[in-house]
Amino acid sequence: MKNVQVLGKGCSKCVELAKRVEAAAKELGLEVSIEKVTDINKMMEMGVMVTPGLAIEGVVKSTGHVPTVAAIKALLAA
Repeated sequence: MKNVQVLGKGCSKCVELAKRVEAAAKELGLEVSIEKVTDINKMMEMGVMVTPGLAIEGVVKSTGHVPTVAAIKALLAA
């Protein structure tokens, strides 16, 4: 199971990112655990200054936009 973190305060883009992560994982047949990180201090510790942010296994992969499902699939498969 992959640990995925969606970093943001819960805005519409953050919600959309979580939905796309779920869709990408389903298409790949992967199990993912999605953690929603809303603590600004935690986000800053991870180096995320612009939300939404996406981290996989604790490594930030995307910030400031919502990647496509195809892009998320590539990140999850790597």
